[in-house]
Amino acid sequence: MITVSTDKNKLDVPFIQNFLKDTYWAKNRTIETMQISIDNSLCFGIYLDDAQVGFARVISDLVSIAYLMDVFIIDEHRGKGYSSILLNAIMNEPKLREIKIWGLATLDAHFLYKKFGFTSVENPEKLMEKIIK
Repeated sequence: MITVSTDKNKLDVPFIQNFLKDTYWAKNRTIETMQISIDNSLCFGIYLDDAQVGFARVISDLVSIAYLMDVFIIDEHRGKGYSSILLNAIMNEPKLREIKIWGLATLDAHFLYKKFGFTSVENPEKLMEKIIK
C-alpha cells in the first residue's frame, strides 16, 4: 500500500541524504545539511508498506509562494506512478492551498510537472539568481 505523509518523524534522513548526495541538484549534500533543510521545510515522504521509497520538500511562506525541491522516487520504484501520487499529495496539501506562485527547477522531468500545471517561466528575464560556490 502506498501512502504519503508530512510527518517528519517518519522520514528516514540517512536514506534521503544517501539518494540526494549523488544527484545533479544536491551533489555531496551532507547528512547535517539535509537535516537542516528538512527542519526548515514542509516535507513529504512516500511509503510502500511503511518503507520509504521517495521524498519531496516545499519551502514556502504558506501564503503566496512555494518552491518544490528534492523530489525523487528510488530507481526500483520508478515507472509505477508513485511520483504522480506524491505530487498530487503536495498540490492538495491544506497548508499550501493559498499558494499562488509555485516554482521548481528540473533538467529532465518537465513531462511530470506539466501534468500538475507547471510551465516554463513566461518571463525568464525577470528572474535572477545568486550562486555561491
